[in-house]
Amino acid sequence: MTEESEHPDLAGLQRRLAEFAAARDWQPYHTPKNLVAALSVEASELVEIFQWLTPEESAGVMADPGTAHRVRDEVADVLAYLLQLCEVLGVDPLAALAAKIDRNERRFPVPGKPGEPAAEPGEWTEPGEPGA
Repeated sequence: MTEESEHPDLAGLQRRLAEFAAARDWQPYHTPKNLVAALSVEASELVEIFQWLTPEESAGVMADPGTAHRVRDEVADVLAYLLQLCEVLGVDPLAALAAKIDRNERRFPVPGKPGEPAAEPGEWTEPGEPGA
């Protein structure tokens, strides 16, 4: 294991993913459409692990070493494709997440604050969606 893999950072991981793809001449296939499709497939593989578990079983999924290994692998696959998509599109994933949390804090105020009604699930809309 290298120092970089023992203490990874986001930029370093994105660089390693780009180098991995470049060394195999995979860049022509790493279009936004293909990366989003691959991301969806990997997310579905993660869902598959939990599909028929009860809520209680799903909460304890990491207790089984074999299942825990599968979960970590699928989480890694999802994150890898998401980071590659961000790299191709020029999206800073941490800045995008921070901005989204900021928007959600404004859209969904803490219930019970004077003068701020709690949002009902039917009222949840994204910017650009009808009703937003």
